[in-house]
Amino acid sequence: MINKLMYRSVRFATHNSQPLLPPLVLYRRILRQHKLLPTVQKEMGDQYVRNEFKLHKDIDNPLHVVGFLASWQDYLHMISNNKWKDATLTSETLEKLSPEQTVQLYELMKETQKINHDTETEPTKNIKPTDKN
Repeated sequence: MINKLMYRSVRFATHNSQPLLPPLVLYRRILRQHKLLPTVQKEMGDQYVRNEFKLHKDIDNPLHVVGFLASWQDYLHMISNNKWKDATLTSETLEKLSPEQTVQLYELMKETQKINHDTETEPTKNIKPTDKN
């Protein structure tokens, strides 16, 4: 019974109703998809993905594993379809976050704002004065 339940939860865990990818396959596909992102987002995304997968590699609870893989597979689907710029979190999703996740999300938001600010000011730094002699 538990195996059937596990199979069903794995089979229908993502919004697009596709079976969950194995962790290593999912990890590699995400990093491969990041290559198509702008450099700043790629670097930040790669670092975040590596850290999250490393932190969660020893999880034993099947529900946590399914939730983790489903969330990352949804993320992969979102960036594969180039919907990452328009993505938002619903208030329902925000309410489900633990205090640690809320802090992590806040720190990620601050880092993103910092990177966006740096990229907006960067082009003006590279402008060379012209010689008018």
